[in-house]
Amino acid sequence: QVQLVESGGGLVQSGGSLRLSCAASGIIASDNAMNWYRQAPGKQRELVATITRSGSRNYAESVKGRFTISRDNAWNTVYLQMNSLKPEDTAVYYCNVKVVAVGYWGQGTQVTVSS
Repeated sequence: QVQLVESGGGLVQSGGSLRLSCAASGIIASDNAMNWYRQAPGKQRELVATITRSGSRNYAESVKGRFTISRDNAWNTVYLQMNSLKPEDTAVYYCNVKVVAVGYWGQGTQVTVSS
């Protein structure tokens, strides 16, 4: 059974940093493309960052240069380092993986950036 557990969210001032973690079980994270999404109140869920099986990284334009996705194979965990946070980054952040065309989601972790 695939499980994704996010942690690391919280309240931070504008310009601050947070690191989110996504601990995966039931899959090997390095064998899959792993994604971070976010959903702000009243908005659709949007893709923030992806790390592929080969380690390539892709980012939404709004977070390029500020966010970094990474993977620790030993801990089967994916991270999202978020720097220079802005109030518009406020959202619930979700870890996601698609396995054999089935999408799995974590429970989400709230990130709130105050101005």
